[in-house]
Amino acid sequence: VQLVESGGGSVQAGGSLRLSCAASGYTSSSYCMGWFRQAPGKEREGVARVTAEIGVPRYADSVKGRFTISQDNAKNTVYLQMNSLKPEDTAMFYCAAHGGICRSFNSDEYRYWGQGTQVTVS
Repeated sequence: VQLVESGGGSVQAGGSLRLSCAASGYTSSSYCMGWFRQAPGKEREGVARVTAEIGVPRYADSVKGRFTISQDNAKNTVYLQMNSLKPEDTAMFYCAAHGGICRSFNSDEYRYWGQGTQVTVS
């Protein structure tokens, strides 16, 4: 399984970015896709997750109302729309996945990880 993120960049506070995560190689019909982030000196934090084709999203409290996770099953791609960005959102963002339904933001449960994409908010 390969996950490839794109869409990071630099934006001013209050701006928006959309991250994409293209998945390939999955043979299971049910899998969980999540977005995590890690800022320098901080622990990795789960921000959004969704079970493919079931589609009930879950968000960290810190991003509720500002971030939206969505999926295009035909393209095997998950998106993270980020609005009203704040400087504290600055981090490396990672896409992650595991088989089965989403249960938590415990990063140990996510078997597959992308390379990360940097988001900088100033």
